[in-house]
Amino acid sequence: MQRMDSLTPPTLKAEIAASAAAMVVEEGLEYGPAKRQAVKKMGLPMRTALPDNDELEDAVREYIALFCADTQPGELAALRELALLWMRRMVQFRPFLGGAVWHGTATRLSDIYIQLFCDDPKSAEIALIEHKVDYEPRTVSGFTGGSVEALSVRSLCKPLNETVGVHLMVYDHDDLRGALRPDSKGRAPRGDLAAVERLLAHGDAG
Repeated sequence: MQRMDSLTPPTLKAEIAASAAAMVVEEGLEYGPAKRQAVKKMGLPMRTALPDNDELEDAVREYIALFCADTQPGELAALRELALLWMRRMVQFRPFLGGAVWHGTATRLSDIYIQLFCDDPKSAEIALIEHKVDYEPRTVSGFTGGSVEALSVRSLCKPLNETVGVHLMVYDHDDLRGALRPDSKGRAPRGDLAAVERLLAHGDAG
């Protein structure tokens, strides 16, 4: 029996990506849940092949250009400023910004993802405790393919008047080399404090 993913035409994948992109931008969904919701919304079989994350990111950029061109640049800049604030607070743990805020597709509903590369995996958590920062520890999938600890905090973004999720993902220092390899589009998959400052200085959308 042929698998559904081998039968999914490119046009259908594009339709799924477009539907998912609207949910990413308008509802703040992550890519995985947005793709699954799009399949459900379109009444497609659950085994339907999904667009990959690069295809969905392209669809998100198209959606932003069509419907959010006036508001998204300011929202992105505000989120990058908030990310910088947390990167400076956690500078001793070699912070790198990733995700939509780094790549330039974030909106006011997007969370901030910062990877920390620590000599001692508990040191970042201890730092938050010492500074009396409320956080929620979670286990999430990391870029290495394994599970990593995430320290999630809620932080007010004053320009947006929004409380934003900031997720500090704790990696071993030895993971840093792999973190800097170019992604499937040949881009830097994340940036350090200086790189984020440059993005803000130049108004770069990523």
